[in-house]
Amino acid sequence: MGKIILQIGSLSFEEIKNSLWTEKDPYLESSLRFCRDWLRGEMLFELSTSGSTGTPKTITVHRRQMEISAKATKDFFGIQPNSLLLCCLSTDMIAGKMMLVRALEWDADVVLVAPKENPLLELSMNREFDFAAMVPMQVAACLDSTKTAGELKKIKQLIIGGAPISPALLEKIGMEKLNAYQTYGMTETVSHVALAKINGQKPIYTALPKVGIGTDASGRLWLEAPMAQEKHLQTNDLVELIGNNQFVWLGRADFTINSGGIKIQPEILEPQLAAIVSEFFPKSDFFLSALEDSKFGQKLVLVIENAQPEQKRAKDLLMEIRKNFHKHLVPKTVLFVSDFMRTPSGKINRRANLNIAK
Repeated sequence: MGKIILQIGSLSFEEIKNSLWTEKDPYLESSLRFCRDWLRGEMLFELSTSGSTGTPKTITVHRRQMEISAKATKDFFGIQPNSLLLCCLSTDMIAGKMMLVRALEWDADVVLVAPKENPLLELSMNREFDFAAMVPMQVAACLDSTKTAGELKKIKQLIIGGAPISPALLEKIGMEKLNAYQTYGMTETVSHVALAKINGQKPIYTALPKVGIGTDASGRLWLEAPMAQEKHLQTNDLVELIGNNQFVWLGRADFTINSGGIKIQPEILEPQLAAIVSEFFPKSDFFLSALEDSKFGQKLVLVIENAQPEQKRAKDLLMEIRKNFHKHLVPKTVLFVSDFMRTPSGKINRRANLNIAK
């Protein structure tokens, strides 16, 4: 039977089932309570959505959904018995909870550490993990540290999700030859339903076993996933289908900008602009959005996270973009926000930040 490994020792699943722990740390205690409820056969669990595309909400998920999701991931990767997992995500959110469920369902050992920027930094470095999940910020921090970069490479299967992966990080992951996958999913599907190997090419997502996919007349992805409550789940994600079980993600339909009849997909254009923006505003996050415009209906704007509005640099940035992009793809103005608001899962809250920047 598996166990949960903490910094100061370990607890068997049987000990957890019987509440035999003394941990007072809120993160660890909350995680252990969830594991206890699972081991005691609890059937319903309340989960919070990320709020990345709307108001965060609480939904009730059935145990069976999470069991199906865990099995699909196990089958996709061919996880073997007696595996060692790493859980370093918030277990208040679905991604962290599902790491615990996988350990419990796979009868695997799992190292549990509170979420931090570099979760490998304080771990004893004599473990090789078979499976782990991280957000992009954690992967970047691990790669930037000489102490942990090598340890990250030892992880046999690494899934990365919760927020978009920057073009620079995607390139670095490919160069370092991590065995890493980008995830596609949502709380309603209890974690990912498709995965894309990160190899320096355009990510192509492959649906998990028994997950059906297709598109509506607008090119928006729909899912028929056994781990979802809805039999037919219509998303707002624009995709290009490849065969019966693969797709390329293009962006959110509700983020599409229509400027003078020209449709612009911010999430496609943003990676193309990343190198130029980084040249003028190093290490600053940014996103593209739109403001109402009497002439064009909507006008494209660039929102940058920066402590101070720097209009001179912004003007130079727009001039450089004009040299390299069609005029329809050049933002009409640059807006600044000193500190981006983010969702609980770490994604940039586009609507909230645009309202601040106006």
